[in-house]
Amino acid sequence: MSPALFQPVASDDVAATLADVTLGGPLNGMVELAGPERLSLDEFGRRYLAATNDPRKVVPDIHARYFGTELDDQSLTPGNNPRIGSVRFEDWLAHNAVRATRQAS
Repeated sequence: MSPALFQPVASDDVAATLADVTLGGPLNGMVELAGPERLSLDEFGRRYLAATNDPRKVVPDIHARYFGTELDDQSLTPGNNPRIGSVRFEDWLAHNAVRATRQAS
């Protein structure tokens, strides 16, 4: 997996932001939303596999493609002044890992 950084955002944060933007006044611009922490894709994969007791290993590869494109640390991270969600990956994982483990079996 690519070691490029990204900021995963929980669906609860997406829904809350969508409701806020929808009910608010016109912004005349773009809204960027990101999770509260930056992780590399390979570290994200490692943590998820560990939490779901999956023995596979994640190998970082700077040339790994994501939808056909090589990534860098700016490819999947927001620009200036994004809205930042509140759900951290570890909290989401703690809440959802049991379910994910059951689905994988």
